[in-house]
Amino acid sequence: MKRGWMVRAERNGRLYDAFKESSVVAIGWHEIGSLADLRTREAIAEKVRKTWPEAKPQSVAMAAGQIHRFRNEIKIGDVIVTYDPNRRVYLVGEMTGDYRRDESFDPDDPNVRSVTWRGEVSRDLLSLESRNTLGAISTLFLLSSEVVDDLNRAMSSHEPPKASLAEQVSAPEKDVLKDIQSKAMEFTKDRVSALDWEEMQELVAGLLRAMGYKTHISPAGPDRGKDIVASPDGFGFQAPKIIVEVKHRQGTIGAPAIRSFIGGHRHAQDRGLYVSTGGFTREAYYEAERSNVPLALMTIDNLVEALIEHYEKLDLETQQLLPLKRIYWPT
Repeated sequence: MKRGWMVRAERNGRLYDAFKESSVVAIGWHEIGSLADLRTREAIAEKVRKTWPEAKPQSVAMAAGQIHRFRNEIKIGDVIVTYDPNRRVYLVGEMTGDYRRDESFDPDDPNVRSVTWRGEVSRDLLSLESRNTLGAISTLFLLSSEVVDDLNRAMSSHEPPKASLAEQVSAPEKDVLKDIQSKAMEFTKDRVSALDWEEMQELVAGLLRAMGYKTHISPAGPDRGKDIVASPDGFGFQAPKIIVEVKHRQGTIGAPAIRSFIGGHRHAQDRGLYVSTGGFTREAYYEAERSNVPLALMTIDNLVEALIEHYEKLDLETQQLLPLKRIYWPT
């Protein structure tokens, strides 16, 4: 069975018409020069490192992987697909030529291979599973046999799948949304975890301000712990006064630390909030539950959930510590 490949026509399908008219697909990385003698991934990676010595290892690996697929892995006879996002159509063809460098095609995308195009397929004629796969953002990636079969079906029948759109969307789209939400949460936690100690203090204080409190961060103590005092007036004279302890990337907090924190409360009417990005032990939760002072324990999961909930109310300085972008999903 023939393999299928998506080769994107640059951002916003800039080269879609050029691909179609010239019967080629092309990729960039023009700074490297000709790829003719680069027959292994290792040789390509070395050329990428020499061209961009400041590039991170992950970026080098990703670029080398894309270039290697285009230069060496795609074989004559493989199915080739590209996309025009403006018209929402896929152009489907067959690879017919080996790699060559042709700077007359496009200065930024001079690495080309010849393709015989068979025709276009409207995105609306494909199954939801195929659309999800083809929506990946990589410049070049391998397609499953199911997607290739679906493209062939749509091209020959000019009709959508037998199942209605509503039937297709119900379960798979929910799964995709759940996956996106899960990844977004994990990526956000990664960003929070990467903050330094002082930035974490400011992030927590900013969250409390977004929740309607005024905050004051006291000077650092011997353990580099800065207590945050949050209250309606900012001085702690008005109730409720919340005393906050923040521990960042210091491992799991146990019961002794919770007992010490509780013991530091001087007034019975105070409230306590203990934030630990390393989490808490089971004994720490038990200690908090039996405390005679109202005390909440906040993990990094709780912190990120609260930040997302109140994000629109965060001040600009706090949003700059954790830049997030809202996305919209069809319901």
